[in-house]
Amino acid sequence: MFEFGRELKRLFGADAVNAPRDGLTGGDASLLELLDLRMIAKEGRAADIAAGRVGAKDEAQRRLESAIVWREVARRSGDAASLRKAAATAEAAAEAFGRDRRPDGWARARCEQAFCAMLGAELFGDEGLNAAADVAFRDARSAARGGLSLPLADVGIAAIEARAMMATGDAQAARVAAARFAHPIAGLQSLTRRCRAARLLAVEARLVLADLLIGWGARLRDGELLAMARDEADRAAKGLDVAYEPLSWARAMALRGQALALMGELNGEVEVLAQAVGDLADVVGELSREQSPLDWARSQTALAQGLQALGEAGGSERAYEQAVTCYDRAAHVLKKIPALSLRAFGASNRALCLARSAELSGDLTVLDAAESAFKIELTGITARRDPAAWALLQVNLARLYEARLDITGKDRGERASAALALNAALDVFGELGLRSLSIVAADALERLAGGPIASARSSY
Repeated sequence: MFEFGRELKRLFGADAVNAPRDGLTGGDASLLELLDLRMIAKEGRAADIAAGRVGAKDEAQRRLESAIVWREVARRSGDAASLRKAAATAEAAAEAFGRDRRPDGWARARCEQAFCAMLGAELFGDEGLNAAADVAFRDARSAARGGLSLPLADVGIAAIEARAMMATGDAQAARVAAARFAHPIAGLQSLTRRCRAARLLAVEARLVLADLLIGWGARLRDGELLAMARDEADRAAKGLDVAYEPLSWARAMALRGQALALMGELNGEVEVLAQAVGDLADVVGELSREQSPLDWARSQTALAQGLQALGEAGGSERAYEQAVTCYDRAAHVLKKIPALSLRAFGASNRALCLARSAELSGDLTVLDAAESAFKIELTGITARRDPAAWALLQVNLARLYEARLDITGKDRGERASAALALNAALDVFGELGLRSLSIVAADALERLAGGPIASARSSY
């Protein structure tokens, strides 16, 4: 997949005498995927130099190109400083377009500011950034007269509204939200002959939609929504050249694998889960950590989720062990970025895999390690800042206590601790309207009430 990218590195390495001063891509965002993280960071610095040079031709456009590069650096690395730089540069581009009285350029730069805010909300779980992105997208839509800005703004507005509705909406609301993407995606596709970047932006819009549908489907446990997500990821991958667009291809195939794994988990179909795990393993085998550390970590996490579901469906201790290995690989990247939402998710699921492995093997040492991992994770999170993640950790910690009860057959306070954690989680899930997670916590409480320790049963 990365042969062409490696050839670029050989030709335009750090010591290359004739390396162009203004970067390798010449402002063409469609070429960024051929650069690894180190090279794309150099591309961002080159774009800054080009934009700041005295007498620079079309300073506003150069600023916009620089912002796009720095946002891609942040997306691949999770680096907050790069994201702040991207947002500030996009703001500078908007000011420059405003001085030149170019409304379409101003709208495109405003969209870039909004995409930076959306990325920040996704990476760091700050919902206030989604509100800022919504304002920016609506500003851009009002100012845009045509070109890329109008469909991009529509995609952004639809995505933010869908994210907001996900906490309370039903399956019909999900379908309505998905339908809103059709028109702007068609608009981007119609611009592909005039603008090379439009094709990948249309792919990006499909990936956003697929990710949203996976979230809806997982929350509502709706197989039809998950099938829609799988099909949308297929459409995103269709026509992508793996050699020239490796990251977009990998992201599309990883989302497809996630949707397939959730479908198999929902229906308890081991064959579907095995297919999903095989597809995700192919993605992991093709993707390079140097190319995009966060995409690599996400793919490892997706593969771990698939293996975890496979272990649950087939009662396979080996599948859980492999899932823990994948979570550990992802942690090598994620531990350097402690604010990432993905880090908490990975740590939580790793500990849950250890718990299930301990249940299957009867090894309490594994269970002790899992419990320690959960408690360490809980020290770094508060219920006020991220209530859903905190409550989910409480549910999983209760699962550890339940596993210890099942293995030892003795209650040394585990039942009471589990019930306390589950009731706290239920309160949070109820306030947030997370029905499916409330069901998970309620089912766990019911299992505790019907557990083998008769002496504690009357308390519940």
